[in-house]
Amino acid sequence: MRFVQDLIKRFAPKRESLTGNESISDKQLEEVSTTTTLTVIKRHKWSLVLGVGAVALTGAITFAGHQYVQANMVNVYHVMLNGKEIGVVSDNKLIDEYKQQRPEEVQKNFPDVHVVLKTNGVTYTPEKAYNPVTEDSAVIATLNKALVPQPVGVELKVDGNTIAIVKDQQTADQILEQVSAPFTPKAKETAKVSALSASQGEDISTAPSELEKVEFVQKVDKVEVPIDPEDLAKPEDVVKKLTTGDVTPAKYTVVEGDCVSCIAKKLGITKQFIYDKNPGLQDDKLKIGNQLDVTVLKPKLSVKTTEKIVKNQEIQYDTEYVQDDSQRVGVVQPISPGKNGLKKVTIQVTKVDGLMTNEQLVDEEIIDKPVTAKVKKGTKVVKGEGTGKFAWPVISPSISSTFGVRWGKLHKGIDITGNKNIMAADNGKVTETGYKSDYGNYVIINHLNGYETLYGHMSKIIATEGSIVEKGDVIGIMGSTGDSTGVHLHFEVHKSGSLENPLKYLNR
Repeated sequence: MRFVQDLIKRFAPKRESLTGNESISDKQLEEVSTTTTLTVIKRHKWSLVLGVGAVALTGAITFAGHQYVQANMVNVYHVMLNGKEIGVVSDNKLIDEYKQQRPEEVQKNFPDVHVVLKTNGVTYTPEKAYNPVTEDSAVIATLNKALVPQPVGVELKVDGNTIAIVKDQQTADQILEQVSAPFTPKAKETAKVSALSASQGEDISTAPSELEKVEFVQKVDKVEVPIDPEDLAKPEDVVKKLTTGDVTPAKYTVVEGDCVSCIAKKLGITKQFIYDKNPGLQDDKLKIGNQLDVTVLKPKLSVKTTEKIVKNQEIQYDTEYVQDDSQRVGVVQPISPGKNGLKKVTIQVTKVDGLMTNEQLVDEEIIDKPVTAKVKKGTKVVKGEGTGKFAWPVISPSISSTFGVRWGKLHKGIDITGNKNIMAADNGKVTETGYKSDYGNYVIINHLNGYETLYGHMSKIIATEGSIVEKGDVIGIMGSTGDSTGVHLHFEVHKSGSLENPLKYLNR
């Protein structure tokens, strides 16, 4: 339209030439302009057509160019390393795959060392650009140069002290498994244990058990740290250090007057330890000049296991006496026989490095109740004669060690803790009191019916030898004398000279 307006200005008559000195009205001027415009259009119609076409062509070219540019716009990605741009790539998948695959490729080049390639600083931002220039290979080359693999290892610590640096977490876990394996019951032993028949020769410390828990006594930490590959320790060396503490073997030569308990006290170790380290040693038989292995390993890491042992235990039947005035004292005639019962006892055993440190009777279940025997007996009661039924020698008793073999040595009774007053388990006569290295202060009561009971480790003996005691009389005070590791009562039951398991006669 501007082109048309310019033509009108060029060819329209000026107001002065049309009027001379005369004035012309606006209406007349409008009529003249209209007439002039029509004249111009008629005279120059082809020129006008060409001008309008040029404008349309320019618009078409501009639109087509815009469409072309839009069609050729593509996504590119600006790659940054720790916030600094290092180049432009054509596809973000190139960077994603690099971050995933590059650490794996680097690890293959270092098979003996665990390496870390930190790619979390590699980021990218997208942009649309026309006919962009990308540099995929150059960006990857820059990343390869900038990202330096860092060898790392796992620092194994025990109670805060560094033991060694190993290849990786998996190696550290395998080492710890090797340390605990010798003290963990095998698969066939950890199955649910059915009731076992108890016998005098049963070693409770090695009896089949159900593993309840395995843990380390010390605190173990595994920390990933940068390393020099030369700092890595061999797994087998680490296992040895953890289990032995780098202790050298030690021998003890037997001299005149030695006994197992004497040597144990002299060296500050237990008799069980000596028996365990020297399997050929029986009872206290020592020969002068013999060498005993007394190597006390001081492992850096100790394994603590909690196990459950279930076994059957006989229950001694009671005897009901029917007094008969026609029978003299000492004459006994059976009326009906008795029958022993059966109970299932559950014992929780705690071990450290395979050595039993604690045992606790946690449950009893009666399987078969005993049948009471009935006998006819003379009316005259011999003073001190037992009833044949034993009471607990301690009020509020708790068993800390049961009857049985311990590392080749028979534990002849049970150990009981509770109230410090020790009472006679049945009527009887005190036949012996005194002190022995293994029992400490002890009392033996003969119940005048084939049974004897022994009470050991007393701090004080109250009963006097030759005296008659009744069931429940206080005969001494609990202590830790003799071969004892803590305050408790060692209680034994003998029948016709043979050892019996006291749990056969005592029930909760």
